[in-house]
Amino acid sequence: MAPRTIITLPNETLTRKARPVTDFGESFQTLVDDMIETMRLAPGVGLAAPQVDVPLRVAVVEFGQEEDEDAPKKLYTIVNPEIVRPSEEMILGMEGCLSIPGFVAEVDRHAEVTVKALNRRGQPVKIKAEGWLARIFQHEIDHLNGILMTDRAERVFSLEELEAEDEDEDALEV
Repeated sequence: MAPRTIITLPNETLTRKARPVTDFGESFQTLVDDMIETMRLAPGVGLAAPQVDVPLRVAVVEFGQEEDEDAPKKLYTIVNPEIVRPSEEMILGMEGCLSIPGFVAEVDRHAEVTVKALNRRGQPVKIKAEGWLARIFQHEIDHLNGILMTDRAERVFSLEELEAEDEDEDALEV
């Protein structure tokens, strides 16, 4: 395993639709292992292959329940994923992206999704996700379709702007 370089805007790979995975051989398994290591080192909760400049429809997600930070995280590898059942309910939330460092965005996402995909060995999986996990899957699947959080954003903030707002709010709370 070796960490890979996470590409950032304006790299065009980020805005192009990725190709389906058809070969689950050794080089693909190495890619998945490298992506997991890269995501963990970043650190992030998800990483799509286009973010490491590989235009394939594969993403890794690692997430634990937000209520318990000590709970073990679950690792998902989704290959050629599609959202087959989005909820009607939408939730506006803040997102960051490893390929757009220094910025966060308010993005409206489905509260729940069902994702059909293949696992890293090419076997079919179906995942029902809600809350933050649903948001992460939608964000990563967007990457596979050449869509960035800024394309869906209601508002985009620099981290400097948010820190300045937080400082102003802290000063008011004194």
